[in-house]
Amino acid sequence: MALAVIAGAATKPNVLFIAIDDLRPELGAYGAKHIQSPNIDSLAASGLTFNHHYVAIPTCGASRYAMLTGRRPSESKAMNNDAFYPGKRTALSRKELPGAQSMPELFRRNGYFTSCIGKISHTPDGKVYEYNGKGTGEDEVPLAWDELPTPYGKWKRGWGVFFAYAEGRHREDGSGYRPLMEFPDCGDSDLPDGMLADTAINALGRLKDKPFFLALGFIKPHLPFVAPKKYWDLYEGKEIPLAPNKEKGSAWWHASGEFYGYKVPFEKQRPLPDEDARTARRAYFACVSYTDAQVGRVLAELKRLGLDKNAIVVLWGDHGWHLGDNQIWGKHSPLEFATRSPLIIRVPGMEHAGGTTDALVETVDIFPTLVDLCDPAFTRLEFKPGGVSLVPVLKNPGLHGKTAAISDWNKARSIRTQDHRLIFGGKEPAELYDYRTDPYEKKNIAAENPDLVEKLLKLAEDTPRLIE
Repeated sequence: MALAVIAGAATKPNVLFIAIDDLRPELGAYGAKHIQSPNIDSLAASGLTFNHHYVAIPTCGASRYAMLTGRRPSESKAMNNDAFYPGKRTALSRKELPGAQSMPELFRRNGYFTSCIGKISHTPDGKVYEYNGKGTGEDEVPLAWDELPTPYGKWKRGWGVFFAYAEGRHREDGSGYRPLMEFPDCGDSDLPDGMLADTAINALGRLKDKPFFLALGFIKPHLPFVAPKKYWDLYEGKEIPLAPNKEKGSAWWHASGEFYGYKVPFEKQRPLPDEDARTARRAYFACVSYTDAQVGRVLAELKRLGLDKNAIVVLWGDHGWHLGDNQIWGKHSPLEFATRSPLIIRVPGMEHAGGTTDALVETVDIFPTLVDLCDPAFTRLEFKPGGVSLVPVLKNPGLHGKTAAISDWNKARSIRTQDHRLIFGGKEPAELYDYRTDPYEKKNIAAENPDLVEKLLKLAEDTPRLIE
């Protein structure tokens, strides 16, 4: 079945959109044999895996703002985690405008039932609350969702769920309990990501007879590293590879304040000794495997109900994460490990199921792609998305992709082409890396390549376009 047939089908295709926090493209589907991610790998085997997907900005709230609105930070000025909050200049209108302001609002206004489970915008339940629980409880993305059924369980509120430890404890409960990692001997659904999967499975059963846009936002592998013990045990005796570049190098190195703000089970050394680095990386991998299992449970239910035959599935990481790479533990840099994240799209009947593409693509392309796949007649848009539809790439994975991917961070702009990255602004000098010879950004070659720097600077002045 061709993609165009899906787009013009009498029955509207459903959408299952899965967001995973802090997930870097270190998965089996991306060639990482040391990671146990069989369910995401299975999704990739029936969809198209994008090897070169880049986010608009490597911080949670602003990256999700770009994904949900299709607007670049340079246009929207949404640079921070509170971009959706009422009172901020970037907040979306609470009054219905002639056109939709966000992707889920557009789907809702075109006959879809929209459900938000977990972290899709910045807050883990889609409601405006601070870490300490204070807030208005308004929808972060107004007019977008028919329901926000995120379960709280023993944690009682959204940020408790997000920073959860076992048995209802969490980072923001006032107890001072703040270990970097915890692996209790418990079941999947005794921790929040398992509860999120349970809620999504229930939602699929409720929504199976109506067009739906179901957005499911898993939390792990975001800090703290917490998962059932069996996922930690998966890596017992396994080789845990170290970061290929453990040197600071870039001027955009930072001290990993979020990571070291937790009570780490080793000395707070920089760089971490190899044994401690392997412990931290194993903890991250265990959390990836835990979330992978929850993805598998939801996809299995989608198939059991027969909904997979008419459901577009998107799996997206909101940004990457340095695991000691560039001597950073976290996101918040304009470098490759922070700006590159997984993107997998599965469309029923797609010709190139199981394929991969090296096409250069961006997060802002997701919005126009889903509109193109589901109903090109969708017209009620207040803001024209800054990306382009990736349907041509889904049809022909051999395409080059876009002229460039642009990421913003702090006062820096990062221009990523197929072969190079230029980082400029905010700190001097500019940084230029050639991935053909230096895939781990060890050598800044800007000074000896002024013509190439000038060429890439000109790319930054234009909106990246798809090269067909």
